[in-house]
Amino acid sequence: MARFFKNRGANRGLAPGSLVFIGQQKTDTLRVRVIDYDGAKLEEGELQEIRQGGAYKKTQTVTWINVDGLHDLEAIREVGTTFGLHPLVLEDILNTGQRPKVEEFDDYLFICLKMIHFDEASQRVVAEQLSMVLGETFLLTFQERPGDVFEPVRERIRKQKGRIRASGIDYLGYALLDTIVDNYIYVIERLGEQIEDMEAAVLGDPTPSVMENINSMKREMAYFRKSIRPAREAIVKLAKMDNGLIKTDTVPFLKDLEDLVTQATEAIDTYRDMLSDHLNMYNSAVSNRMNDIMKVLTIFAAIFIPLTFIAGIYGTNFEYLPELHYKYSYFVFWGVMIAVAGIMLAYFKRKNWL
Repeated sequence: MARFFKNRGANRGLAPGSLVFIGQQKTDTLRVRVIDYDGAKLEEGELQEIRQGGAYKKTQTVTWINVDGLHDLEAIREVGTTFGLHPLVLEDILNTGQRPKVEEFDDYLFICLKMIHFDEASQRVVAEQLSMVLGETFLLTFQERPGDVFEPVRERIRKQKGRIRASGIDYLGYALLDTIVDNYIYVIERLGEQIEDMEAAVLGDPTPSVMENINSMKREMAYFRKSIRPAREAIVKLAKMDNGLIKTDTVPFLKDLEDLVTQATEAIDTYRDMLSDHLNMYNSAVSNRMNDIMKVLTIFAAIFIPLTFIAGIYGTNFEYLPELHYKYSYFVFWGVMIAVAGIMLAYFKRKNWL
């Protein structure tokens, strides 16, 4: 399946809001986990039925419900019915190629971002869609498969670290977004180390494999940039949003997150420019090497042109060539040729062509 653009042929011609899963199924079973807490108590477990989550809508505690797996259309539809989600929101949740964005509804916010990690085995950037619905007392997150970058947040909730247990649902949403952006920075650092190490290879021994690595890394950075630039736009919009779901105390944290994602975006642009510079240096190094080779070949050709001329004269079939009857003509012939070659080499050396 295409990485840069998902095939939307499955929902072609359907009415807006039709539930169609667009993407690759990455888990066999749908899993629904719930964490419900306040400053005094914590409840953590799994929901056997989606409608059980409706009991948390009217509580005064903070409820985080995480859905792993998007392929079960009936389950996603039931989530929408239970929590009153708009059909277009459900459509975006099921589209794993959805562009990162923030949308505001009457009683909830819809946030869509990409979770990024770097696969060391394939040396590729891997993106997974995360959809988030931020309500007054609940937070819904939808992932393509089990496993995410949120375990540090769960540990902070369990161990009452920081202010998360004393804050509301908006701060929990910020904590998850902050973890995603922190992981952006981590992946950029890993890629940056490889990009900076490429310079020595380009300047030292610019083999074709070096160019392949540069082009491969340019492709990965372009894929990363496709996800992170709209994510920055979404977070900037969220930080400036005048909405009762985002409390005043949380706004400074979102503005700090805006600075962090801007830093990540600028780092990607910097490394993309570095890759372009590496490619230019590679082409220059290859061109210089070719010029050196052509220089040597040209010098050899220039030396052999007069020698070939002399050999051509004395290799003709004319019967009367006086020099041919001289006893030492063979040695004189070689002496002349060596002298000509020596004079030309000395001339090239004097001109700094050697």
